[in-house]
Amino acid sequence: MSPMPSLLMVCSVTTIALVLLSCVKRLACTCGLSSYAELPDIKRVIVNTHAIEPQALVEFFGTLSKEWALECMKDLLLVNLRGNLQIVVQAAKEYCEQLGVDACIKLFEQFKSYEGLYFFLGSYLSSSEDPDIHFKYIESAARTGQIKEVERVTRESNFYDAEKTKNFLMEAKLPDARPLINVCDRFGFVPDLTHYLYTNNMLRYIEGYVQKVNPGNAPLVVGQLLDDECPEDFIKGLILSVRSLLPVEPLVDECEKRNRLRLLTQFLEHLVSEGSQDVHVHNALGKIIIDSNNNPEHFLTTNPFYDSRVVGKYCEKRDPTLAVVAYRRGQCDEELINVTNKNSLFKLQARYVVERMDGDLWDKVLQPDNEYRRQFIDQVVSTALPESKSPEQVSAAVKAFMTADLPHELIELLEKIVLQNSAFSGNFNLQNLLILTAIKADSSRVMDYVNRLDNFDGPAVGEVAVEAQLYEEAFAIFKKFNLNVQAVDVLLDNIRSIERAEEFAFRVEEDAVWSQVAKAQLREGLVSEAIESFIRADDVTHFLDVIRAAEEANVYHDLVKYLLMVRQKAREPKVDSELIFAYAKIDRLSDIEEFILMPNVANLQNVGDRLYDEELYEAAKIIYAFISNWAKLAVTLVKLKQFQGAVDAARKANSAKTWKEVCFACVDAEEFRLAQICGLNIIVQVDDLEEVSEYYQNRGCFSELISLMESGLGLERAHMGIFTELGVLYARYRPEKLMEHIKLFSTRLNIPKLIRACDEQQHWKELTYLYIQYDEFDNAATTIMNHSPDAWDHMQFKDVCVKVANVEIYYKAVHFYLQEHPDLINDLLNVLALRLDHTRVVDIMRKAGQLHLVKPYMVAVQSNNVSAVNEALNELYVEEEDYERLRESVDMHDNFDQIGLAQKLEKHELLEMRRIAAYIYKKAGRWKQSIALSKKDNMYKDCMETCSQSGDRELSEDLLVYFIEQGKKECFASCLFICYDLIRADVALELAWTNNMLDFAFPYLLQSSVSTQAR
Repeated sequence: MSPMPSLLMVCSVTTIALVLLSCVKRLACTCGLSSYAELPDIKRVIVNTHAIEPQALVEFFGTLSKEWALECMKDLLLVNLRGNLQIVVQAAKEYCEQLGVDACIKLFEQFKSYEGLYFFLGSYLSSSEDPDIHFKYIESAARTGQIKEVERVTRESNFYDAEKTKNFLMEAKLPDARPLINVCDRFGFVPDLTHYLYTNNMLRYIEGYVQKVNPGNAPLVVGQLLDDECPEDFIKGLILSVRSLLPVEPLVDECEKRNRLRLLTQFLEHLVSEGSQDVHVHNALGKIIIDSNNNPEHFLTTNPFYDSRVVGKYCEKRDPTLAVVAYRRGQCDEELINVTNKNSLFKLQARYVVERMDGDLWDKVLQPDNEYRRQFIDQVVSTALPESKSPEQVSAAVKAFMTADLPHELIELLEKIVLQNSAFSGNFNLQNLLILTAIKADSSRVMDYVNRLDNFDGPAVGEVAVEAQLYEEAFAIFKKFNLNVQAVDVLLDNIRSIERAEEFAFRVEEDAVWSQVAKAQLREGLVSEAIESFIRADDVTHFLDVIRAAEEANVYHDLVKYLLMVRQKAREPKVDSELIFAYAKIDRLSDIEEFILMPNVANLQNVGDRLYDEELYEAAKIIYAFISNWAKLAVTLVKLKQFQGAVDAARKANSAKTWKEVCFACVDAEEFRLAQICGLNIIVQVDDLEEVSEYYQNRGCFSELISLMESGLGLERAHMGIFTELGVLYARYRPEKLMEHIKLFSTRLNIPKLIRACDEQQHWKELTYLYIQYDEFDNAATTIMNHSPDAWDHMQFKDVCVKVANVEIYYKAVHFYLQEHPDLINDLLNVLALRLDHTRVVDIMRKAGQLHLVKPYMVAVQSNNVSAVNEALNELYVEEEDYERLRESVDMHDNFDQIGLAQKLEKHELLEMRRIAAYIYKKAGRWKQSIALSKKDNMYKDCMETCSQSGDRELSEDLLVYFIEQGKKECFASCLFICYDLIRADVALELAWTNNMLDFAFPYLLQSSVSTQAR
């Protein structure tokens, strides 16, 4: 064998031995960890990490408490930080929830192990939102050189503290500025970023940030570079490199704040040359031109893209007139007003406001609180408006002065325009306005303006003057324009001078003017004068007012003249009617008769009614007779006391209402003959009968009314109401005729109504008769009982009682007869016997103590075998000691308290009564009591019969013993015979033999022997 294989064999064996030895040691250490229970022992073993499987060691940490685990991890790092770091990190990751993240972080920080912290937090970062954890991860990554991870987290994480992170990255001065750029760009630290990059000469990153990362923040970068005094060439180059991506407005603001706008000249001109219309570009360019004074007026007036408000504001402190140009171009009203006020440029302000013709702007400058208003108005009046040739501008200015309520200033303005020869001197509207303004503000000038001016609206201005109470001026205006009606209206309605109006009417001689004067006179109550004026005006349109006023003033003579004039022009029913009425008022009856025969359109019916209402009865009679209105003629004749004519007219009218009116008038006049003629035509109507009756009665004409009704009985159209009403009248005033009337006409009466009348008048006999006729038997019976002195008749009452429906009346009748007619009570009871409750009747009589009074009745009804009746009769028989009737009653009627009666009778002093007691006991089956009672009274026969009927052998044999004891031998023999069937032969023979009574028992023995042989 060669030496080489031997050497290999030796090496292999050695290696295997070492491996086996290592495994044994590892197994021993691993098994040893689980066998120790004290921390020092565990710490002593655990540091031998070279002898322990890492995974087993990590798993072992899971078995320890938090404090022990942290102590062990701490010892591992103390022994070999680099060698044991991965085991500690792995254990911290595995058991971070049990150990606590903060405790693990403190452990790594204690040893300043940023690598361990980096690996540990890397696994926990995605699930945490704790800003401190995110920061520590960024810090540990930066310190361990993990720049890409720092860049990623600063770009993606939303949970780290931006300020803290920015400060750390600036202090760390990493070679790659991208993490810092991420933080500052995301959280608004661009100026700090720019300052850091510029001071650290990292210009490449500035250019990269502006060009690639966020061109929108270029203005902030430029502003910070200017603050850091960066060379202009670099800044210009930077701006031009991102030209179109730059936001111009913030860039301009940053440069303007630092007074470095000219820096942007090249950039802005380049944008303009490219066709930019951005307002911020042109604003900035305009500011540069203004600062350089390079013909700024041309730019301000020709450039259409700049913002007038912004550029004007920029010009205010440099040149206010340029600000006015800018503001005028953009119609910046408020700014222009402010700058002209501030710099006393009131002429420019006045010209601008006049040219703008804007109502709101005028309102603003003419506000009372504008301290510069007077200076502005002076420039408008003296310069702006006189220069203007535009009617619209003048109109707007005037309107503004009117809206601002500056009448005096407006007058001043208008006088300058209108009265001083100008282009607007003859302007219709301005003349109107001048007068109207004077009316409102300075009335003393109005009359002068009216006289001097000719081209104004007379009617309208006149009306305004009237409203302003400038009546003389208004009269002058209307008169100047020949508006005579309006002029006279001013005299009448405002100046209130009818005399001047009348003079004016005489002067102009116009019908319309006279009409106005007439109406005014009418209003003032000058009716006659008004009628005269209406006639002069030939005016018939106001005839209604004239008629009303004439009637109120009672000037019917004048009214007749006016109405005759009106009739020539118009055919109006009102006119003809009023003419007739006026004739009547002035007592021209012949004219009325003549007028109604002529063609006319008068409403004669209404005229007649009006004449009647006005008590002009003679005239009314003419009208009613002409139109054949007999009803109204009748009442008119009544008013004239012509009663016979009234009756004749009523007959023609044949109206119930007319008959009544005439009838009542005749009654009032005591013309009873004529009243009866009318009344007979009324009472045939059922509805009117009661009214006639009441009218007569209210006036005390009772006899005449009764006569009328009696006459009405014979009429062909006589009805039930007449018969009934006559009955009522008899009841009230002729009671002696009432019964005869009722009996004669009972079938033609309204019985309920007559019943009420008889009840009211207390005619009880007649009332009873009516109730019977009306089949009201209950009420009839009640009336008879309540009013018996007048209404009672025994036979009638009996007839009524049997027909009543209310059972209670029977018993009231019993009480009634008991109290008032006890001698006839049995007769009544016999009649009612079939309807009465006999028990209740007996109770009534018993309570009254009058049972004996109705004994005949009770005997008559005893056949009904009523307990109460039987007991009452038995009671009476006992009191009367009528034992025969009592015995008969007891035998025939068994419905009573037998034992009670027996107990009562057994102590009675009469023997027969006691026998009846024994008899009752026997009937009741009380054999012993019956026998005992008979024994007591020595009624031995009764005893024997009782024993025989009882069928009781013991009782019979005991009775035999009793007779033996009493020595009653005959009774002993009789008892054996009577009780033969009950007594045993051996008992009888024994008792007879032992008591020496065989002789008396012998008949019984013989009979017994015969009976035995027969069997």
